[in-house]
Amino acid sequence: MKPPRWRTLAATLALGLMGPAWLALGGGSAVAETLAPGVTCQDDTWKGAPYVRCDVDLTRADLRLFHTRPDGRIWGQFPTIEAALNRAGQRLIFAMNAGMYHQDRSPVGLYVEDGRETAPLITADGPGNFGLLPNGVFCFGDGRAQVVESRAFAAARPDCRFASQSGPMLVIAGALHPRFLRASTSRFTRNGVGVGDGGRRAVFVIADEPVTFHEFGTYFRDRLGLRDALYFDGNVSRLWLPAVGRRDFGFALGPVVGVTAPR
Repeated sequence: MKPPRWRTLAATLALGLMGPAWLALGGGSAVAETLAPGVTCQDDTWKGAPYVRCDVDLTRADLRLFHTRPDGRIWGQFPTIEAALNRAGQRLIFAMNAGMYHQDRSPVGLYVEDGRETAPLITADGPGNFGLLPNGVFCFGDGRAQVVESRAFAAARPDCRFASQSGPMLVIAGALHPRFLRASTSRFTRNGVGVGDGGRRAVFVIADEPVTFHEFGTYFRDRLGLRDALYFDGNVSRLWLPAVGRRDFGFALGPVVGVTAPR
């Protein structure tokens, strides 16, 4: 069961202050926890549906992907990742599931972690949301992120320190995925990522109630003004944001994206 959606209007995570900062917002105020550079999270509403968005500045935040432990086992859960980081003097500030996976939790498509590719790129169409072309790759490293359509990625083969393929694309060069229907009745709790500011900013979003693909895509395009965005998953979508008491849990996950910072 998902914990209640946090009721603060925003939590800005920043480094450099000795104690908690306070962020004044229109119509109210919210605590801004001093946790990590370059990460801002907030509640939002779009067309009547509640969302949580976390903006990550790639030039300041330590954003990573997590899938396989050093001993070969799958991380699977946010607390497992956090416990290992704590032992190394780090904290898991923010995390979200970051791509589709098979029953054994292995990535469905391309997966690159810290420069090591462990699953290949898939460009063929197929069943399910992943095969609903165009799909894409979330690629990041060296202070930049991009969301690239999979066949364009295959042609250009950009250098990615981290990469996770998923699908479908939500927004492609400012256009919604051509298969999204305004009148669709298929609703799930969904999450995904978009990029902005020339790749310096990645925006991670989770819907806090079931929404359609069309509604989710328009949130990225029309609410956030992002030209490229990628769907991560639905129904299993989860968020880790302990600063505001958000610790979603459930079955083991495959790829996870997160921000770490020193303890």
